[in-house]
Amino acid sequence: MDCALASITRGRTVRAVCSALGVARSHVMQRLNRPEDWQDRRKAPPRPDDGELLEAIKEIARDRASYGYRRVWAVLRLNGQQTNHKRIYRVMRDHQLLLHRRGDKPVSDRRHDGRIAVDTSNKRWCSDGFELSCDNGERVRVAFALDCCDREAMSWVATTKGIDADLVGDLMMQAVESRFGANSKAIGNVEWLTDNGSCCTAAKTRSFAGELGLKPVTTWIRSPQSNGMAESFVRTFIRGYADLADRPDAQTVMRHLAGWFEHYNTRHPHSALGYLPPKLFREKQAVNY
Repeated sequence: MDCALASITRGRTVRAVCSALGVARSHVMQRLNRPEDWQDRRKAPPRPDDGELLEAIKEIARDRASYGYRRVWAVLRLNGQQTNHKRIYRVMRDHQLLLHRRGDKPVSDRRHDGRIAVDTSNKRWCSDGFELSCDNGERVRVAFALDCCDREAMSWVATTKGIDADLVGDLMMQAVESRFGANSKAIGNVEWLTDNGSCCTAAKTRSFAGELGLKPVTTWIRSPQSNGMAESFVRTFIRGYADLADRPDAQTVMRHLAGWFEHYNTRHPHSALGYLPPKLFREKQAVNY
């Protein structure tokens, strides 16, 4: 009788303590009933040597300081080094190689609920421009054409003056030639999405677009979100290439542009493409279709 009463009292005490601490009563009772000679024989798996992996990560970080652990993992995968992205995160965290978080994005009062991306290549192209300042005060203005499916920068033009209708025409023609060959027109009435800049809405530009088989489409006025894919490319290009390079004068910047665009198309892992570069994504897409 005394043993049964003690057992009930002990059970109520354990239940009350476990409830207060928020732990499982079954686990506590199991530990209380363990024999005195019990030993924990569980062992953590041996941690692999990270020396070689660390050197590979540092080599990527030296060339592309704007890459986070996901893109570093993607570059290593493209180079044939298979490893888990969680391991990449741990190594970069332990050696202070992670990027600083940019914080929460400011809330925009100009919403855009449309979908810019398309499911197949050569269905919609977008275009925009940006400006790069040099140390000597010169400025380089760049315009580009981007496929809204595979994100490849198909063509680009650059000048130290302003972007006019003639340069936009050259941009469109180079984009068509890169996808459909020289002396040909776009197949399927490809949409050409731009903002409302004067060089894009000029009658000369729209007429030439029609001759190339392109369908001019403009964004909503004062709504850059309507061309968000091009805006995102500008941020990526400036942060990942221009900001990391020496820009003493316009001639130097113009000389580097071709290499930057080529690296973006062939080596830059894109999160929306499964961390594949645009050209490799296009090749795999063509095989699947």
